[in-house]
Amino acid sequence: MIRRLLSPLYAGTTYRRGFFLLLGGVIVLPYAQLGVVFATLLSDPRTPRAATAVLLVVALVIAFVPAVLRGTRVLEVAAARSLLGVDLPEPAAVLDRETRLRTALWFALHLLTGGLVGLVLLIALPMALVFLVSRFGIGDDLLGPLAGMGWLGLTGVGFALLVVLGYTVAGLGSLAAVMAPVLLGPSTSERIAALEAQAGHLAERNRLARELHDSIGHALTVTTVQAAAAGRVLETDPQFVRQALTAIEETGRAAMEELDHVLGLLRDPAAARGPARTLADLHTLLADAQAAGLTVDASVEGKIDEISVAVSREAYRIVQEGLTNAARHGLAKQASVRVAVSAEALSIWLSNPAGAEAADHGGGVIGMRERVRLLGGRFSAGPESGRWLVRAELPLGRRRG
Repeated sequence: MIRRLLSPLYAGTTYRRGFFLLLGGVIVLPYAQLGVVFATLLSDPRTPRAATAVLLVVALVIAFVPAVLRGTRVLEVAAARSLLGVDLPEPAAVLDRETRLRTALWFALHLLTGGLVGLVLLIALPMALVFLVSRFGIGDDLLGPLAGMGWLGLTGVGFALLVVLGYTVAGLGSLAAVMAPVLLGPSTSERIAALEAQAGHLAERNRLARELHDSIGHALTVTTVQAAAAGRVLETDPQFVRQALTAIEETGRAAMEELDHVLGLLRDPAAARGPARTLADLHTLLADAQAAGLTVDASVEGKIDEISVAVSREAYRIVQEGLTNAARHGLAKQASVRVAVSAEALSIWLSNPAGAEAADHGGGVIGMRERVRLLGGRFSAGPESGRWLVRAELPLGRRRG
């Protein structure tokens, strides 16, 4: 109990916060001096009214302009972090009205608390000691509360005053630490911007996870099918085995490139080390599927090169996932792909003979549905007339070119 009561007197936090308060006391000195000068001039009846008005305007500008500057907030945030031990975000590049008002209130609080500590330390304590010496003396032959105690009594009183100063600094420092997040923390608009940035970051990570699932899943499916087919004709068709091994090698290399690309984005989201695959690479995707033993009937209508990169990239992933599911789950190794570009939308139809399809809530279907949803399109997937059908419609918006 006693240790808890005395802890503010020897805690390092108290002294760091005391230094912060003293900074406010130093900053307030020019304001106090200017206040004395202006008060003297304004109280002098010989000062012209016009000069009085000008002086009043100058005083208001000097008092309020520094309090709302961004540089003031930056310095106050840095001081609060290091001396008050408060976790605060970096100030925004542009401050709104609410933030400037809170900065001004914090600046005023810093000057007020610092001024109080400076007043106690530089004026109140010395005056109290002078009063005690002048009133009671320090000799042993003088009467009064300190008589017979001399310097020992005066030292005790001085120590008591320092204890009072310590608790004052601890209290005002705690007040500053409590108010710092309120007045120097993020504004409502900054919180919203931070949440939006966090949501965007999470959405990007989900997109990368879907990309990784689609590309690596496709590569593993192709590799598995090729290896199984090559194993069945290992002795009877060496030429097919060589082709299968070549396809496995190319698919693995492409998967490694995709994996390296996605991992590079996870390390540094701003550094995309290669262009993402789009519908311009559709012929390569179809060739890989056919090399894996999947018979693909594909048709493309319209100019896919005029589609925006975002739509084209997601469309490629949808086709890739659909072909992967067809190779993995379809009864017969065949699939149909139709891509059509109209004035307003890009339509994709994927179908294959229905087999032990992944349920509607499977990861691949969920990934395709999420891609379409993020682009504001429409998506459906399910069995129909003995076939598994996937339909996706992506709005085009503004095209390239």
